[in-house]
Amino acid sequence: MTDIRGIVPPLTTPFTENEEPDESKLRAEVRYLVERTGVHGLAVGGSTGEGHTLSTDELRRCVGAVVDEARGRVPVIAGIIADSTRQAIERGYAVADLGVAALQVTPVHYLFRPSDDMMVRHFAAIVDRVGLPVIVYNVVPWTYCSPDLLTRIISEAPGVIGVKQSAGDLKLLADLLMAVGDRSVVMSAVDALLYPSFALGAHGAIAAILAAVPELCVALWDDVQADHHAQALDLHRRLLRIWNAMQGDNLPANVKTALALQGRPAGLPRSPMAPSSDEQRAAIREALVQAGIAVVRSGQPI
Repeated sequence: MTDIRGIVPPLTTPFTENEEPDESKLRAEVRYLVERTGVHGLAVGGSTGEGHTLSTDELRRCVGAVVDEARGRVPVIAGIIADSTRQAIERGYAVADLGVAALQVTPVHYLFRPSDDMMVRHFAAIVDRVGLPVIVYNVVPWTYCSPDLLTRIISEAPGVIGVKQSAGDLKLLADLLMAVGDRSVVMSAVDALLYPSFALGAHGAIAAILAAVPELCVALWDDVQADHHAQALDLHRRLLRIWNAMQGDNLPANVKTALALQGRPAGLPRSPMAPSSDEQRAAIREALVQAGIAVVRSGQPI
């Protein structure tokens, strides 16, 4: 549990024009993040990585490539986005032998919400059958888990070691930290509000903004840990501009645009997600420039 902390970018999954995962680009991004940015971990196959579009075999191949390229220098978390306990266990088995530190598992995301009792059983079964630690990825609006339910899951399902808390309600994050923060990892996915998340005591973050501008996020984390709050507030404002430009229904595509603008080829999104529009691309470029990030034009930094 103590190995999962700090800045853990959720990797994008680069796709070719034929919509196949591009392992060479994925490996290049792992090398960049691990060797040049100071991140504390990596996550594969989450929402930013379009994990909902990956087959089980594709997830295994992507996770395997990331673990291999990371070479034990940082922990790797594997994303499981599935609509049944059986599916989630199948995907967990598929990556269980690859050396991942934990699974990041969503509640089911189709229309029907399980009861609280069945939600507890869902996560307990995954831990019991797969044998890996689990982080609850609390993101699905109609199966969103309250702090009380998350506390119950952690209490009744040993092996559920934490929560990735999404949505923008800092009160829910604060309540969760108060309830389980001393016995569980709570990672913020409140991209617009990482600074107050860290100030409240979040153990780190797994959020799309980290993939786009990891150096700024590592600096923010370090500043909050050192009580350098004036610098942290300045970084928050720079990050917020970037987030406001990137957020949208095609967020993974926009993260890929942010990477490409920095000279980190990120491939295409998988259909039916639309690539960034010209307006989105221009807004992301402008936000990066305003935040002091060098962007490229025709292969040259500007």
